[in-house]
Amino acid sequence: MYGKMHSACLYGIEGVMIGVEVDLANGLPQTNIIGLPDSAIREAALRVRSAVRNCGYRYPQQRVTINLAPADLRKEGSAFDLAIAVGILTTSGQLVMPSAGETLMIGELALDGSLRPVTGVLPMVEAARKAGFEAVLLPRGNAAEAALIGGMRVYAVDHLHELRGPEQPTSSPADVESLGEPGTPGEIAEAADAGEHHTAEDLGGGMDSLPFPVTTDSGAGIVQPILALSLEHLRYTAPVSFPASSEAIETMKEDYSDVLGQHHVKRALTIAAAGMHNILLIGPPGTGKTMMIKRLPGILPDLTDSEALEVTQIFSAAGKLKDAHRGLIRERPFRSPHHTISGAGLIGGGGVPKPGEVSLAHRGILFLDEMPEFSRSVLEVLRQPMEDHVVTISRARAAFTFPARVMLAASMNPCHCGFLGSSHPQQRCTCSPARIAQYRGRISGPLLDRIDLQVDVPRPREWDMNGGSAGLSTAEMRSRVAEAQAVQSERYRRLPISWNSELYGTSLRRYANPGPEGARMLHSLLENLGLSMRSYDRILKLSRTIADLDGADRISSAHIAEALQYRNLDKAPMEEEQEI
Repeated sequence: MYGKMHSACLYGIEGVMIGVEVDLANGLPQTNIIGLPDSAIREAALRVRSAVRNCGYRYPQQRVTINLAPADLRKEGSAFDLAIAVGILTTSGQLVMPSAGETLMIGELALDGSLRPVTGVLPMVEAARKAGFEAVLLPRGNAAEAALIGGMRVYAVDHLHELRGPEQPTSSPADVESLGEPGTPGEIAEAADAGEHHTAEDLGGGMDSLPFPVTTDSGAGIVQPILALSLEHLRYTAPVSFPASSEAIETMKEDYSDVLGQHHVKRALTIAAAGMHNILLIGPPGTGKTMMIKRLPGILPDLTDSEALEVTQIFSAAGKLKDAHRGLIRERPFRSPHHTISGAGLIGGGGVPKPGEVSLAHRGILFLDEMPEFSRSVLEVLRQPMEDHVVTISRARAAFTFPARVMLAASMNPCHCGFLGSSHPQQRCTCSPARIAQYRGRISGPLLDRIDLQVDVPRPREWDMNGGSAGLSTAEMRSRVAEAQAVQSERYRRLPISWNSELYGTSLRRYANPGPEGARMLHSLLENLGLSMRSYDRILKLSRTIADLDGADRISSAHIAEALQYRNLDKAPMEEEQEI
């Protein structure tokens, strides 16, 4: 006897459709799961056996073989439990599911038959939709997440016995034990007496009309299916949610108007947000570096529909989608890992690699506070993602690619003690030149080369909250960023990019042409500062963003000059040589 259900698993952050094939054959009672399962899947045989018996069904006393296809793909997790259980019940003739061929089944079974939610439901359901499936059966705890994918009927179940339908009687494990062997007249009589007996004709055309094979010969006689399974009573309807008042939300958000002074830093942050440029703030302790970067998400535009689905799928695959009832993630991610993080934690890793902090910050901000305190080997793994916007992790069996289109925002002190360049008599730098060089050397030159804005944040001089100048507010900065982003969206509508920071090659020369005067200025400074060609390109991209903020169609020498002012660490070596 053969039956087939459909389930799915995660492969990196992508969902992959898996066929769950069940075969019942005569022989010593045993259950074998094949198809490269991990330990959690192999243990599913025990979970499913207990759940089936404790829900009043009969577990086949035969040789049960379960194949997870394709067999050459490594599979992990407990999401196959429900498909295995339903496959055994339908193949043994106890249940019939006419829509099995179009239904994705996901869920972990407890020993009492209740279902527990699993991670990664969103990419699994999206893979099923692309494969032509129209319905998904899964735990109620995952229903809201699955409902985020349009065009899918979501059926939510709390317990395995709910599959019987409201019109079907339930059986206890004791009732099942009291029945005779499968196929005996006593069993059929008991089943008929317990409730309505469904014949093949009652099921709409008989067994031949079902979209999957069901054989009712269990090896001990013929058993007609007595339970016609219908899923409509499990149909999930998303509850109506009422969002919090926008005024209350705005009141809770931190605002740039709380930052006294630091007008040039706010300008730099506006430029960074307008073009999604990497930025590094350098200054003594307590000057507001961290405070200003943490307000950066407030001036970024919300995610588009496609970006929101992309980001939400990543969080779902990582098991970090906390409240699916709120819908897709609309705010850009802001990730701030501790400096003790490992390289695998930052870019992803594991036997079957999972996304790291870089991918969790996709389409948003990755904030590295006190950047030199991170291990240099950890920082170096950022070089390839910052350039290619993807993370590729290779294993013996396969290579996994995770998206990593992030804005890197970082902060650091100018030296080990933190007071280099301070004019305050109580805050004098005590570091030797060698120690300063050693401290800054924790960040490699190639990594600094990939940071577009390197901005000094001096000690603020405006301490009066009432008399000090607050300057730009978050709303004003957000408005400017939105205008610049709208210009970029229109300019790049035919290209696979959205931001100036993504320009490269021919498109960079076309849309960020500095003109003859600007080119002469850049070539002169290229030689004086010893800038690399990568820095040259990044200055052009930054100049294009500054021009967009100013509403200019062409890049002027003033835009290039301002962009050069934000390469502070490039200028530092030349200034130190002049002092010597």
